[in-house]
Amino acid sequence: MNQPDIKTFSTSQRIMIWCGRVIAALMAFMFGMSAVMKFKGGPELSEGMAHLGLPESMIFPLAILELTCLVIYLIPWTAVLGAILLTGYLGGAICIHWRVGDPFVVQIGIGVLVWLGICLRDHRLWQLMPFRKINQQSKSSSL
Repeated sequence: MNQPDIKTFSTSQRIMIWCGRVIAALMAFMFGMSAVMKFKGGPELSEGMAHLGLPESMIFPLAILELTCLVIYLIPWTAVLGAILLTGYLGGAICIHWRVGDPFVVQIGIGVLVWLGICLRDHRLWQLMPFRKINQQSKSSSL
């Protein structure tokens, strides 16, 4: 099922779609820069990996994984799968940071932004959200 053309949406829907695109672009920039820095290497990266208890042999595979998840996220037809994969990637990051006692709020925020970006870009995902409409809640609570 294809999403309708953006021209058929109201102004508020267009604004939501563009906000989602901007958020997705910011996430793409962040994940892309993270992967590039892993490819580039350097003493700071080595120190960071040692602090997290990860061997340096994991740097290149992590960069490939990060870029692959990002590309899948940016392709409209596979964006939901990409968001799921990025969520898994961030879950691993949260676990690693938690294990060494580092704060992991940033990784949680990034995960929220990944999903916010895709939910704003694709209105069909709102149907999957477990939220009730206000009218439905008032009718069910009166029963």
